[in-house]
Amino acid sequence: MPEITVRTRDIIQGRLADPDELFPIREVSRLTGVNPVTLRAWERRYGLIQPTRTESGHRLYSNDDIVTIHRILDWIERGVAVSKVGKILARDDQQAEAIRAERDTASDSEWPQWRARLVQAVSGFDDRQLQSLYAQILASYPLSVAFQDILMPLWNDLLRHQGRFGQASEWIFYDTFLRMQTFEHLRLAGTSGAPRVLLTAMPGECRKLELMVAALLLNGEDIPVKVLGMGQPLDELTLVCEKMRPPALILFSNHSHNHDLAGRLTRLALTLDCPLLLAGVASDLAEKELAGSAIGCLGSEGHLMQRRLQQFLRGQLDT
Repeated sequence: MPEITVRTRDIIQGRLADPDELFPIREVSRLTGVNPVTLRAWERRYGLIQPTRTESGHRLYSNDDIVTIHRILDWIERGVAVSKVGKILARDDQQAEAIRAERDTASDSEWPQWRARLVQAVSGFDDRQLQSLYAQILASYPLSVAFQDILMPLWNDLLRHQGRFGQASEWIFYDTFLRMQTFEHLRLAGTSGAPRVLLTAMPGECRKLELMVAALLLNGEDIPVKVLGMGQPLDELTLVCEKMRPPALILFSNHSHNHDLAGRLTRLALTLDCPLLLAGVASDLAEKELAGSAIGCLGSEGHLMQRRLQQFLRGQLDT
């Protein structure tokens, strides 16, 4: 992971004084850790970034280009081949646009302001200010918007950009705070007497908070969700489901699968007495491969995951 300067974080979090500033390729390489040869290949071979050119032909990159480079790095770290990243970026942009249109609100223009205030609280290790901001955000937005559009993007930025002294501590501080908040939400939701859907992580393919937030977004009044512990062996899930008899089992993963995912999940599904569903980034990436199989794909967007889960359990949505 390259050293991430305060300036790089400001670019990613949209807090630069001059958002129209342009950067030469060597500066972009320094900021992102991607060498110039690779940046040119991403442009020429894959069309992933399109810098402007000076009259003499030198490349100049915008703040948006730098953000895109970090998005590319994120998908590569998740196991996606660079040749497939372009389609994923385009899909993500279309989904984001559709979600904004569905919400029919201009409130997303406020999100960078909230994130800037959160950054200030986290960098000062000010838990009281952070608690106050958290309460204000949840009072202003639906839970799915608060977590997916404001709280978790900052968590991801802090996780990936830990090059400077103190930044790892900032992420730990913020991660611990969000874990406590999500745990409390899930504890209160777990008091329902309705049968609980089980949610577990594919081993090594997400972090604890990502799994807890997924449970929070999937949870509904009539469909409570129980999170199994990290490190749950997949080959023992049949036993767990026999004992707990859930209405469904959801596997969660934020990684790409280049091996026989459909075969592995199909074999597991044959041993279960409940539907087997897949959620997270892996669900988006494997949806075509799993079409027509016994595995249902819930996606990775909060509102969509919950709606699809309800439809699956009511028999209104085929796998």
